[in-house]
Amino acid sequence: MPSRPVPPAARRTRTPRPFAVPPAVPAVGLAAALLAGCSSAGPAAPGGGTGGTPVRGGTLKYAVAVGTSCLDPHVSPGDVTAVIQRNVFDSLVYLDDKGAFHPWLAKSWQISPDARTYTFQLREGVTFHDGTAFDAAAVKANLDHVKDPRTKSLYAASLLGPYTGAEVVDPLTVRVSFAEPYVPFLQAAATPYLGIASPKSLAEKADQLCAGGANSVGTGPFRETEYVKNDHVEFKRNDAYAWAPEGAANQGAPYLDGLTIRFLPEDSVRSGALTSRQVDAAALPVSAVRTVRAAGVEVTRTQNPGVVYSLFLNSTRGALRDERVRRAVQRAVDVDALVKSIYFGEYERAWSPLSPTTPASYEAGLKDALPHDAAAAGRLLDEAGWSARDGDGYRVKDGKRLTLHWPYIASLVRDQRDTLAAGIQADLKKAGVELVRDSIDNGTYFKVYASGDYDLWDNSWVRADPAILAGFYLSANTPAAGGQNVSLSSDPELDGWLTAGAATTDPAARKANYTKAERWAVEHGTVLPLYVTANLIGRSEGVRGLVFDANAWPQFAGVWRTR
Repeated sequence: MPSRPVPPAARRTRTPRPFAVPPAVPAVGLAAALLAGCSSAGPAAPGGGTGGTPVRGGTLKYAVAVGTSCLDPHVSPGDVTAVIQRNVFDSLVYLDDKGAFHPWLAKSWQISPDARTYTFQLREGVTFHDGTAFDAAAVKANLDHVKDPRTKSLYAASLLGPYTGAEVVDPLTVRVSFAEPYVPFLQAAATPYLGIASPKSLAEKADQLCAGGANSVGTGPFRETEYVKNDHVEFKRNDAYAWAPEGAANQGAPYLDGLTIRFLPEDSVRSGALTSRQVDAAALPVSAVRTVRAAGVEVTRTQNPGVVYSLFLNSTRGALRDERVRRAVQRAVDVDALVKSIYFGEYERAWSPLSPTTPASYEAGLKDALPHDAAAAGRLLDEAGWSARDGDGYRVKDGKRLTLHWPYIASLVRDQRDTLAAGIQADLKKAGVELVRDSIDNGTYFKVYASGDYDLWDNSWVRADPAILAGFYLSANTPAAGGQNVSLSSDPELDGWLTAGAATTDPAARKANYTKAERWAVEHGTVLPLYVTANLIGRSEGVRGLVFDANAWPQFAGVWRTR
């Protein structure tokens, strides 16, 4: 999920380079081939408090920092939407925190040797909250709905990549086809963004799905009963639920009678609500972790996969057209010192644009590739012709000051990122670079984003697949086209690696392609990775059975209370 709301990745239109076609892959086999060596012991990792005999009854109150303008996961790109609606919408498959796939609404699947066709055999006896039967027609209706331009999907449509359609083979068999080999689809199918909604609700409530509440109709463990924007969401147990992911500790209906998710944007209010037991669990800022631990609250830290929180440099604008200037910016900032002092060891300094927990990729060899080196930064700027200084100590060239603009929306800055930005600003000033933070409103923000009228742009995005790099670096995925390529990188070789990574079914070749893309991004000065985002979840002593999925998002179907 992005650190702030941004448009989705554009659909890929390039043809990937040829790749070796492996032997036919049997049911549930390609997942194992792609993720060889990953554990399949279970679908989620415990967050603490998992011992004991589950107890039925009671409600749980969980607090998050931000709300959302839309609760339709087919439309909204927000991670908060995914966390909320995971309770309502099940997926075809489940991806656990070790990168292993498990049957869910699909009991098995086959993938064609060229990875262009996925055939799912579906579970029998599954019903939606409105009584509609789950079947192959429902899967087709959902995928078609996501891809329909009228849905105005801001993220889910990009997860379908080169989708050409779904065929109902029989009532419990559906075949999904793509114009190109598309290996990331199985991971995409495990996300809440491609969660399966009642086809009846899609047909009859298309204009009301963002409003959530009773309009959200899935097969999930909870029924959504009420949504009050920017205040709370209410859920009740789905007593009929009997189709949890294979390996889940709770294979039946939730232990809880109900669940309430509250939106408490003020960090101090949210952490105070947890320590005073007004809520039972909460997403915490790093600034509150020590306080709540001292109050006897257990805090679980789980790193997110995907693109880490980073500062991207616009390679097409002003002084940043010169790679030497971009590399100087990378070296001028003492990221180690800033992350350690601001985040108290709760966040890990990032070296690659990809998180270390991203399955099937991550280039560990990039560690220490961008050490703080003020002298090197100065030499690079001198070489680029920015050797003179004005009266304020900023570098000048041809009578112009070396000034970089970084826009942001003040209301969306959280997790002490304003303090981090001030530290970056101070380090760049030492190097003679003026960094201007431009506070703008939502409407202006998106116009600036689409036009490329910025020098620096911060972002992060949660996805348990290295294919997320294509959203940020495929040349076609510019902000104007609906992508996240905010560095506006454009390189045929880079495009080749990214398209090949999405096409090859060879795990080693896939990792090699994405590794090259990671290295290219860092070595060409297009990104300054800052820290690996993580979910810090505090829970009171009486909360048991809280686990996390591959995205490090909390799962509530197996939670129970002892008090």
